Amino acid sequence: MDTSMQGRVVLITGTGGGQGRAAALAFAAEGALVVGCDVDADSHAETTRLVAEAGGVLTGAAPVDLSDADQAAAWVDAAQAEHGRIDVLYNNASASRFAPIAEMSSEDWRFTVGNELDLIFYTTRAAWPHLVAGGGGCIINTASVAGLRGSRETGLLAHAATKGAVISMTRQMAVEGGPQGIRAVSISPGAVETPGTAAFFADPQIRAALVSHNLIPRPGLPTDIVAMAVFLASDAAAWVTGCNIVVDGGMMAV
Repeated sequence: MDTSMQGRVVLITGTGGGQGRAAALAFAAEGALVVGCDVDADSHAETTRLVAEAGGVLTGAAPVDLSDADQAAAWVDAAQAEHGRIDVLYNNASASRFAPIAEMSSEDWRFTVGNELDLIFYTTRAAWPHLVAGGGGCIINTASVAGLRGSRETGLLAHAATKGAVISMTRQMAVEGGPQGIRAVSISPGAVETPGTAAFFADPQIRAALVSHNLIPRPGLPTDIVAMAVFLASDAAAWVTGCNIVVDGGMMAV
């Protein structure tokens, strides 16, 4: 099975840490020319160093606020200008705020929609004409099992709404992109231990509750998700589009 990405131009959002950093390292290891971005310049610089240390290539920009349409378009267009094409857009970055329904402020709702939904639209809209001009490519969107199921833990309304929308957006991207040679897929992770979720997993009770839903009795790792992304972006998945792939340690099976 050939998952090589040799020489392909892969845009990854949120490369400063967690799944984005793991993705930059994994795609670079497969020979891709990775273009990243992050809101945190220092963390993006550290990822750039780690990729170079491993013998890979990571360029890009930081800070970039992808919830701003102009900044998102400027980042995508700069990658096109630098490399002459775009082969993969991996919409990994997101940020959300959590609160019970009656307590969620309008500001927190808009923040979550902007940072989990708008940023995917803005980057995809900017990349679309470049993908079409290049004869196609692959768009990978990060969704979540929260977009597929309810949760007894309160506070997930906005996050569930945006991730459900990401799954629906992905299907529509696949429909509109098919005639242009563009594949679109989403990945729905379960409970993954990253710097952003570290505080939850540090609490033994919360950790036990999260892992108790899994058939594989451990939290997910960024590399678990990224391995699927590399496969989906590669020629090995050339007939895969319009679907949502669940990577959750078996959470959704029970």
